[in-house]
Amino acid sequence: MSGISDIGKEAGLVQKSGSHSVAALNDSPFMRACRREPVPHTPIWLMRQAGRYMGEYRKLRERMSFLELCKTPSLAAEVTVTAAERLGVDAAIIFADILLIVEPMGIELEFAKGEGPAIHNPVRNSQDVDRVREVDDVDPLDYVLEAIRLTRSSLRGDLPLIGFSGAPFTLASYIIEGGGSRNYVHTKSLMYTDKGAWHALMSRISRAVVKYLNAQIFAGAQAVQLFDSWVGALSVDDYREYVLPHTRNVLSSLTPGTPVIHFGTGTCALLELMRTAGGDVIGLDWRVPLDKAWQRIGHDIAVMGNLDPVALFASKDYISSQAKKILEQAAGKPGHIFNLGHGILPETPVENVIALVETVHELSSK
Repeated sequence: MSGISDIGKEAGLVQKSGSHSVAALNDSPFMRACRREPVPHTPIWLMRQAGRYMGEYRKLRERMSFLELCKTPSLAAEVTVTAAERLGVDAAIIFADILLIVEPMGIELEFAKGEGPAIHNPVRNSQDVDRVREVDDVDPLDYVLEAIRLTRSSLRGDLPLIGFSGAPFTLASYIIEGGGSRNYVHTKSLMYTDKGAWHALMSRISRAVVKYLNAQIFAGAQAVQLFDSWVGALSVDDYREYVLPHTRNVLSSLTPGTPVIHFGTGTCALLELMRTAGGDVIGLDWRVPLDKAWQRIGHDIAVMGNLDPVALFASKDYISSQAKKILEQAAGKPGHIFNLGHGILPETPVENVIALVETVHELSSK
């Protein structure tokens, strides 16, 4: 990635000639699609578009941990910009992690090499909930906001920047389980046995997420995404009772006029409730046909998705055929943003990712 080979140059990114234009950003294909307006081509960006599948990123990670990279604004910005430019996507997404918000809440977070995130002081009962701190301000996360400011100053003037956070349920699940989980036993046990503690925790998380996302918008993000990566573990009734009020509170409290993407995985049964919770764009995973999902939630809301990330391991002809199928399901309706059904996998061939972006642009150009 150009520029990050010399950490001595961390003092700041090179600012491109001409600052970004609000008009140019608002008229970009991505922002127009968020508003369900006609576009010259279907916009595409990809979750985890800056990540381990890029050799340049892997070289950088050999020199520092994931958290160190997240907490070095100049390098997080450089990673963000380089990935967007190399892939030719229609939006950048800030390099960060959905769990960074939990640290100011008094949660001890570690990213163990090869094992993913770990919480060293999980929350399991009402007494544990009481020790979770209220986030009065997001100053401890200023490194994310500075990365956004640096990224916005370095990105092409008409390329939107997306900020993000984990959603209340997904953050709560990590905090309770202490890491990844298959059955969410601790999470559901707290839900079912102590509703008061559960809702207290979710409310505290929700308030923190609102402050965090609004701060990202103020710092220069043109849109934000709420990642509910684990919410597919819930039944419809459980989502309605234990999650919907809190997610709706977040989505209704964000800065007006800023597009919000509401994304989850394994959510085929929950799409109508996710629509009820809010958001300008509903993100779809690969388990549901895009046209059927869009019909269910209504064409008066935008959708994002939804190629299976593993399809990027196939031939370029196959990738093209699958992209074409999804574009045909969208049928040229205003409000479709192309993306994967989840993030790019670490072993993905980078040339296949670039080929997907080029294919979507070519097939959808009007």
